Amino acid sequence: GACSATTESDAEYMMQNNFRYSCALGQWALSKNIRLIYASSAATYGDGLFGFSDDADTSAKLRPMNIYGYSKLAFDHWAAKQNLLNNAVGVRFFNVFGPNEYHKADMTSVVFKSFHQIREKGGVRLFRSYLPEYKDGEQKRDFIYAKDCADVLWWMLENKNVNGIYNLGCGEARTWNDLVGAIYSAMKKRPSIEYIEMPTTLRAKYQYFTQADIRKLRQAGYTKDFTTLEVAVDDYINNFLMQADPIL
Repeated sequence: GACSATTESDAEYMMQNNFRYSCALGQWALSKNIRLIYASSAATYGDGLFGFSDDADTSAKLRPMNIYGYSKLAFDHWAAKQNLLNNAVGVRFFNVFGPNEYHKADMTSVVFKSFHQIREKGGVRLFRSYLPEYKDGEQKRDFIYAKDCADVLWWMLENKNVNGIYNLGCGEARTWNDLVGAIYSAMKKRPSIEYIEMPTTLRAKYQYFTQADIRKLRQAGYTKDFTTLEVAVDDYINNFLMQADPIL
């Protein structure tokens, strides 16, 4: 029920698909008194100027860097104004990767893309950095495994008193170099990384750092540890992507 392409430039399409459709679903849930769990996004945080807290005060200040982020934040605001969040959960997913993302085409994770790049060409290509405080490949993201996301969502489904906006990330930013290193390690190959120019259309909209503030999730009662990047990547590659039938 959403277009997740951060590069989408058609604002009308994005607002119709992501915002208005979600409003219709939210209004239906309100009319039926049905609890809704929906996907928001870490793209709402933009360049991170106001931090990565999922509290209401921070949400009011956010300035996303792309149309996708704006569409997600617009619905978060709408849900709050309609009091939908009294009986709904908006989940701000950070960089999710893991099994069964094959349908996502160009929006598949870097793990998925890199695995196939290594198999086909022997190396991985990453964007160069254009900020002096970040070396090439040292841009950071909060990577979270799809299995951990599924566990949190199941917990939210069972705990009906948990409502509002919640971040869903590991709470630890790791570099793209860390991620690619874990991929090569899982594939038992020596790393080979080429740093390429970022398209000019992306440079002003690129998030150099994301890190979920997960204190609210912990305070709500979710206590399980998240899978480490290295363990998660190894599981995804060896138990899924390397299998003859990766859809398990």
